[in-house]
Amino acid sequence: MKTVVCVSQKGGTGKTTLAVHLAVAAERAGKAAVLIDLDPQASAAAWGDLRKEEGPAIESVQPARLAPTLKAAADAGCELALIDTPARSENTALDAVRVSDLALVPCRPGFFDTAAMSFTANLLKLAGKPGFVIYSQVGSRAAKWRLDDLTEALTIYNLTPAPVVVHQLDAYKDGIPAGLAAQEYEPKGKAAAEATALYRWLESVIAK
Repeated sequence: MKTVVCVSQKGGTGKTTLAVHLAVAAERAGKAAVLIDLDPQASAAAWGDLRKEEGPAIESVQPARLAPTLKAAADAGCELALIDTPARSENTALDAVRVSDLALVPCRPGFFDTAAMSFTANLLKLAGKPGFVIYSQVGSRAAKWRLDDLTEALTIYNLTPAPVVVHQLDAYKDGIPAGLAAQEYEPKGKAAAEATALYRWLESVIAK
């Protein structure tokens, strides 16, 4: 079983949205997935309670139960575990990164998110794990130069951006009250296409 953690010490970057949509994308691609919610707010678990669709499995656990939960998921035949972490909780985030194969770091294209990236980059360095930045909540009118500048700024942290950008689209949030991801709420929409493309990229990375 491969384990991927969505982590950022900055709040509001879209960790839960990213984890939810990748978990659904994995299931739709035929991979048994589990989403482990470590955030005390339990937003991913609350979304799961609203679902009527099959999969993914969702577990809301205390950080101390992460390792046995991962083992149980692997023993049950899960092929991909996605971990949703809380913001501003270094110990929990570090423990989650340490047990993961790869970290995904959502980052909005703005000064505050970029400035806060050093804290998350230090966590990855301490854990010795690779990480990719996911540009999230990118406005439809965002200029390419803005993302290029952000990419250049992130080089000091040895973080590489993923090739798929997550835009600020209503479908990512409109399906949440019904327990749906964008792929299910608006299957032919742009958000669904982005989520699917992002999962395909992730699958190619963790398969190496």
